[in-house]
Formats: sequence, structure tokens, C-alpha cells
Amino acid sequence: MHLARLSVAALLASTAFVAANAQAQSAVTTEAPQDILVTAQRQNQTQVSGNGSLGALGDKAAEDIPFNLRAYNEALILNQQPDTLGEVLENDPTIRTTLGFGIAGEVFVIRGFDLASDDVGFDGLYGITPRQLVAPELFSSVQVINGASAFLNGAAPGGSGIGGSVNLLPKKADRDMTRATIGYTSDSHFSGALDVARRFGENNEWGLRVNGSARRGDVAIDNEFHSSYVVGGTIDYDSGPLRAMLNVNYQRLRQSNWRPKVAIGSVIPRVPKADANYSQPWSLIQTRDFFGTFSVEYDLADNAMLYAKVGARDGKEDQTTASITLLDPATGAATGSGSYVPRTDNNESATSGLRVKLNGGGISHEVNVGVAASWQVNRNAYDFFGSYDTNLYDTPTVAVPPSVLLGGDLDDPFPISRTRVASVFASDTVGFWDDRILITGGLRLQQIKTTSYAYTDGAKSGGYNKDAVTPVVGVVIKPVAGLSLYGNRIEGLVQGSTAGATVEIGGTPFPVTNGGQVLPPVKSVQYEVGGKLNMGRFNAGLALFQIDKPNTFYRADADNPGSYEYGNFGTQRNRGLEFTVDGEPVDGLRVIGGVTYTEAKLRRTDGGVNQGNDAVGVPDVLANANVEWDMPFLPALTLTGRVVYTGKQAVDQANTLELNDWTRFDLGARYVALLGGDTPLTLRFNVDNVANKRYWASAFAVFGTQLLQGTPRTFKASASIEF
Repeated sequence: MHLARLSVAALLASTAFVAANAQAQSAVTTEAPQDILVTAQRQNQTQVSGNGSLGALGDKAAEDIPFNLRAYNEALILNQQPDTLGEVLENDPTIRTTLGFGIAGEVFVIRGFDLASDDVGFDGLYGITPRQLVAPELFSSVQVINGASAFLNGAAPGGSGIGGSVNLLPKKADRDMTRATIGYTSDSHFSGALDVARRFGENNEWGLRVNGSARRGDVAIDNEFHSSYVVGGTIDYDSGPLRAMLNVNYQRLRQSNWRPKVAIGSVIPRVPKADANYSQPWSLIQTRDFFGTFSVEYDLADNAMLYAKVGARDGKEDQTTASITLLDPATGAATGSGSYVPRTDNNESATSGLRVKLNGGGISHEVNVGVAASWQVNRNAYDFFGSYDTNLYDTPTVAVPPSVLLGGDLDDPFPISRTRVASVFASDTVGFWDDRILITGGLRLQQIKTTSYAYTDGAKSGGYNKDAVTPVVGVVIKPVAGLSLYGNRIEGLVQGSTAGATVEIGGTPFPVTNGGQVLPPVKSVQYEVGGKLNMGRFNAGLALFQIDKPNTFYRADADNPGSYEYGNFGTQRNRGLEFTVDGEPVDGLRVIGGVTYTEAKLRRTDGGVNQGNDAVGVPDVLANANVEWDMPFLPALTLTGRVVYTGKQAVDQANTLELNDWTRFDLGARYVALLGGDTPLTLRFNVDNVANKRYWASAFAVFGTQLLQGTPRTFKASASIEF
């Protein structure tokens, strides 16, 4: 705790210094205290925007987009004090968060398909966002695009993202601001942050923002420890025809004794206590990432712009897992196993293009042409441990088991895979009737080149070089002001995943006959129609979609008893409806919410087995309602509440098991006061999972079945002072 205390002490010292400086200047301020208070409250409002970046198509207004897009703002991140990106996306009625197979990394389920943290975009580029876990404090906006996006952003190099994409935008200096924050999360997790932004130059053409935070301590799950240290800086220039921005970030995270998923057999066990931890103290994930981007835009004319952007990430992680496989649902008797996996990543990404807008004969055109490329190098090794006896409900502490299987160089991992994704794209958006009808057509020619290497000696073991064309067609019709109807056909394209050298069943590793093989690229097709209604202060959206995608999983190898094989077997078709709302329908009452219905079915299965069954881990209904209410009798006080509902979901492909639906309630309050007459102080208090409900949150199946338990009741408090 010493480092955390030093961090908080340093933050408080800096806060006191800036506060003294601010109060010394308060005598010359001309702004009325009530105006300062109103401004502070407005800046604290959590908001959702339908405007955002569509990759190759550029920044667009919501009414001109033939897609379902939402962007969650910086105030929401500050007010809710999330520990990870997944906690930010808990606000979205179309997304649920789970964990990946055998890792602590978050996976986001959008339209029933996984989006791995590897494939979360940063400032429009892939491969730059830290892997597994992402600290949200560095970002000004979290953008979600529902549905396939192979044309918009290019192929996701990590092999996920068929159902949607997430793009993180770095913070920049939009206004002069100095904000210091201290926080607490139960059980004993303390935090401190400092965020400084300045505009300067003769016409405020320069901007500088430096932002850092430190968090450390145990979270609400018994004996689970988290720490996070991040710092980010952005300098931007905006004058005349030239705009440029450089962003550089550092992130170091650590989670020890982290609670894993539970592998089960033919019975769903009763849920352990909400804060139960069935991991081991030696389970650990440590990550360190340097990442950033540089972008430039230049206006050749009023209607023509050149742009370019490059990014890079240098990442390192060490992960020791403690898995659990249930043997007896009644007593909780289980088998444990573990592994140690060191990994480093060196990634680069770039894009550039030309955007031209033309008008003539009552018809408008917006033409986009460009190129993009990303390069990724993954170096890793593995050490699988032997099994041990444990218990789901009364977990003993055991020593690290001995090694049973080694692969690669644990001390200096060599490359296991190299991936290059390159593309060229072109599109034209044609507008008719004063742009009340917009028709978009585009093509992106993509090349995915992968090379895999053997864990034994690093020799080349496989790979491919494949091309694919991913088109897009979108239509927007605006019959009256505020109403926008749209439709699209767009494809998804992701790198084929890599077969593991072994697959662990019941705590025992089994060989994979095609281990190390990189599967060919996976292509999907999406059809979507929808509408958006903007009533000035309140927005509503409706989308109906269908996505077909090949299924990838492990299965027993009939030609090699005792072994497994990995491949694309069958198809999954997801159909659904999304309804979203956001805005301030009446003064002082803000709402973010919606409902999603999804029907996910297995089709064209191998030998007709499980044909027509529900896909695993796809809830039939999702619903969210976030409410903020500024109290009429005390406008400085805001009450907050959130309801998260997740419907039933299949647990196994045979559909013999099903998770019950669950509902979680969160409550909170926020109060804004003035110090010295002109310095806003914001106090926040939140309680997630107020009822301390115990529930299985999600199911996961690559082989066998695993369940993820929902988080326990968590108290959060913070105080921010802004100068």
C-alpha cells in the first residue's frame, strides 16, 4: 500500500498547490458563482452521442449514418469510476462483457459475436490498444458501432469483431482545465488522478493535455488485487488548412488472485457467494504497454482533404492462470490446473487517404480513397502445470503445481506469429434532394498475410496469404426533419484464428492434431435496416439485423483417438432487434437505455449435430436503463440509477443446459459545490449490484463449457476539484 499512499499524497499536495493558486486568482474572476456551478454540472453530465468516426467514411452526423453508432463521453467514465473498459460498456444495452478463454482479458459480446480486446481500435487503428485489459482513464470517448465493419475499419487482425467494433479516442485539450481526483473502491482500492489541459498560441491553435492516474488495492472479490498506473499526453495543432495531433500513452496493470471462469460438466452448479474467490494467490497477470498515434490532416481546398495517421504499440505481459473444473456440483469438489504464458507484442498501423466533396446538378458526392496497413508480431511461450484438488465453495490454497508441458522459450519468447493486413479502399456517397437521400457504395480490397512458427524451435510451421474484397452498400432516407431511415449490407472479415498446441479438458491437456495451424480468413455477411429519431433533446433508434458467420471450435479428431482438431465447422446465424434511447426528455432528467432481442442459431452443422440449436453464450434479451435526476429542490445534487437485465442463454451446444436470466441494480449520487466561491468540487458515491446478487453472468464454449460469475456489491466514492 506504500506506493498507493505516496501517489495519493502527491496528488493531494498538487491539489492543494493548485487550489491555493486558484483561490488567489478568485478575486479577479467576473463569472457569477451560480454560472460556475451550472457550467460544472453540465460538464459532469453523462451523455451518449450518435455522431462519430466511421473509419474510411470519416466523421459523420448521426442522421447521415446508415449504421447504429453510439459514443459514451468522458464524464460518464469519470462519474462511474470504472476499473476496466468492460465496466464502461456495461452501460450499453446491446453489449455484455465476459472473459476470454483461459485469460483475464475482457471479451465484448455484440450482436451475439465476440469482440476480443485485441481487436478494440484506438483512434481508428487496430493493434494499438493494449491487450486483455484496458484502463479507461486515458480516453475521451468510447465509440461503439454495431455490426460488421470490414469496409469501414479493415479486417480485425485478432480474429474477432464480426458483430461490432469499439473505438477509443484519446483525450485532447478542448478547454483550459486542471482537475484532481481521489477515489476509493471497496474493499480497499484507492486511486488518485491528475488531468491538465491548456490551449495556447495567438489563436489558441496549440493544445496540450497531460493525464495520469494511479490505482491500487483489493477489489470487492475476496483477496483479488488490482493495480493500475497510466499516463497519457496529447499535443495538437489546429490552424488554417493544417491539423495535427500526437498522442503518447503508458499503461501498467496488475491483477493477482483473479477469479477465473468455472468449467462445468452436465449440471449447472449453484452460484458461490457473490464475493467468493476460487482462484489461487499465485494467479497473476501483469501488462505493460507503450502506445500512441500521430495524425495529420491538410485541406487542399474547401472541399478536399488529405489525411494520414500512424500508430504503434510495444506490449509485454506475464500471465499465470489458476483454472478450475467442477467435478461434483453438490459438494463443489473440483480439479484445478494452471499455466504460465509470457508474451510480447510489437505492432504498427497506418492509414492515409483523400476525401473530396462535390456538388453539381442537384447531386452531391463525397468520394473517399485510401490505403491502410497493420503489422503485428506476437512472441510467446507456455508452461502448463499439473492438476490439483480444489473446491468451488471452500477453496484451499495450494502450491504451484509442477510443469507437465513446455513450449517456446520462457525467458526470451521468440515469434510465434506474424500478421500483416493491408488494404486499399474507395467509396462514394451520393446525395439527392438536398442530401435527404444518401446512397453509399464502397469496396475495400484486403490482403491478410500470416506466418506461424513452431513452439519447439521457432521454425516456420504454416501461414497463408489471402485476398478478399469486402463491399458496403448503405442507404439513408430523411423524409422529415429529425427522422432518418437507413439500411445496409456490409461484410465482416477477420484473420483466421490459430489452433493451440494443446486443448485442456477437465484439467488435462490433450494434443491438437493441427496445432499451430492458422485458419483461413473468416468472412461474414450482415443485412440491417433501421431508423433514428432526433427530437432535439431526446434520441431513439431502432435496428433489425441478420449476420451469418462460420463457426470455429475444437472437436474430437475421429482419425486420431485421444486428440482434437480445430477448424471452421458449420455456420452461426444471428438475427435480432435493437432499440436504444438517450437524452434529456425533461429538464434535469437524463436517460440512457434500450432493449436488444437476439436469436442466435447453429446452421449447417457437422453431420447435422445440434442443427437449429441456440448458440452458446448469446442472451435472448438484453435491457439497460441508466437515469440521472437533478433534484429540483437542490439542483447541485444528482441521483443516479442503473438497471442491467440479461436474459436466458444456452450453456452448451446441445442446449441441455441454460443459464437463468438475471437483473442487477446500481445506485449513486453526485453533488457539486463551490470552494472559495469559484472552484467546483464534485463528490460522487456509487453502489454497483446493490442487492449483492449472486449469479452466473455468461457462458463460454470453445470446447466444453465455462461460466463467468457476476461481480459482487461494490462501493465507489470519489472527489474531484477543478480549476
